[in-house]
Amino acid sequence: MTMTQAGYKPALKPTLGAGQIWNMSFGFLGIQIGFDLQNGNVSRIFQTLGAEVDQLAILWIAAPMTGLIVQPIIGHLSDKTWGRFGRRRPYFLVGALLASLALFIMPNSPVLWIAAGTLWLMDASLNITMEPFRAFVGDSLPDRQRTIGYAMQSFFIGAGAVVAGALPWVMTNWLGFSNVAPAGEIPETVHWAFYIGGAALLAAVCWTVFTTKEYAPEELASFEAARNEARPAARIERSVGQFMRGGMAWIVAGLAVGAFVAIARGEARPAFLGTIEIAKDLYVLAFLLGGFGIVQLIASALRAQGRNASGFMEVVSDLFAMPRTMRQLAVVQFFSWFAMFAMWIYGTPAIAEYHFASPDPATRGYQDAADWWSLLGSVRNGLAAAAALGFIVVAARFDRTRLHAINLLLGAAGFASMLLIRDPSLLWVSMIGVGIAWASIVSLPYAILAGCVPAEKMGIYMGVFNIFIVVPQLLAATVLGFLVTNLFGGEPIYAMVIAAVSFVLAAVATLFVTDGDRASTPALRAEQA
Repeated sequence: MTMTQAGYKPALKPTLGAGQIWNMSFGFLGIQIGFDLQNGNVSRIFQTLGAEVDQLAILWIAAPMTGLIVQPIIGHLSDKTWGRFGRRRPYFLVGALLASLALFIMPNSPVLWIAAGTLWLMDASLNITMEPFRAFVGDSLPDRQRTIGYAMQSFFIGAGAVVAGALPWVMTNWLGFSNVAPAGEIPETVHWAFYIGGAALLAAVCWTVFTTKEYAPEELASFEAARNEARPAARIERSVGQFMRGGMAWIVAGLAVGAFVAIARGEARPAFLGTIEIAKDLYVLAFLLGGFGIVQLIASALRAQGRNASGFMEVVSDLFAMPRTMRQLAVVQFFSWFAMFAMWIYGTPAIAEYHFASPDPATRGYQDAADWWSLLGSVRNGLAAAAALGFIVVAARFDRTRLHAINLLLGAAGFASMLLIRDPSLLWVSMIGVGIAWASIVSLPYAILAGCVPAEKMGIYMGVFNIFIVVPQLLAATVLGFLVTNLFGGEPIYAMVIAAVSFVLAAVATLFVTDGDRASTPALRAEQA
């Protein structure tokens, strides 16, 4: 049955009202409560259960590893799904149920390995819920409203993070719960923060699931036809030989890194390394390089056999056929998220040691520092929510790439100032720049991306795009401990300096991004008008 036979003629996607955009974004309030409880408290839980500072990065590797695997798969599956609850909403609901369960389990972890395993479950579940939300906005809104849509998501991200960041502090200072527990036990405040957060996550996602609707695949196809009739349908597919050569090159690189780590950690280590300690964590980097090579060799074998219709081949082919704007944004995302992951891993120990002079997790000073850092997260994210509202106001009047670059530079200044400010009560000043940058990171790149990818692949490309969030997090998990230990004497505050430099590099890369608006076809420009 053709599209016109089904009753769907090519038409531009209609404008949605403010209430509809609010409802489709509201679930992000709960998702971010879950993410921020994870980001703000998991290092604290790990250290309470016996982890050392130099072990935190590798323990955190669960989060980006699950995102690397889960997001492209969920994006691909949600593109192919259609049923009673639509194509994206079933994933919202299932992910929210699992994430809420993980939030109830995490603070009850009796030992470190159970906490680490629960982090895998929690992050996978949050990714199942979050990834389709990005595609949902792209599906539902015309390009002229996408900056507003993603900025609304950014507002709820900020609001959710405010709630999550404030919960432990409020529990201690307003409700009288204890933030100190016997050695090896999770404080009462953390328990209740996770319980409340799990309930809020499920409620917020259910609001979006039951108050929104989705366009059927035939409707999306008609919108796409009208939106970009001049875009060529064909694309150049990567050949068997290209997959083979690329795979071998990446495997050789992985073996070389692995061999270097083995030699550097052996008794006959090279003299030029001096006192530099090569951590075993770097084996993970070698595995990732080789793993990407193996993926390409599998793709080469499948293409040689003519087996191009599998989900695996579609994901891999789309990865290598990204639009130019998406490739440019990948560089921006890499440096942006490397900086954020440095903050999430080292924020609590950095503040505890540098500003509170209490590096020992068993002390009251450390727990006070952890609560204060969590409250600063609320300040940071409250500012992010306010900045997101500002983006909605300026969405149609300001170049998105330049705006994003400015925001990232403000974030770099915020990170750098954490080294200069010694009074912890003044660290809210640092959070201004970081909060503005965070609002920008979770909105503007997605608004730019949604304008350059085909509607029928919105989910898979949002999933692939998140690879460029996950890869820097994996790299951070493997090399940040090495850098902090060998370059900065193990002082975690210098991870914030690394984050500042990474934000500057992201800002420079943003200036080379071609926004979809400037590369659009006549039909797309009509939709944007």
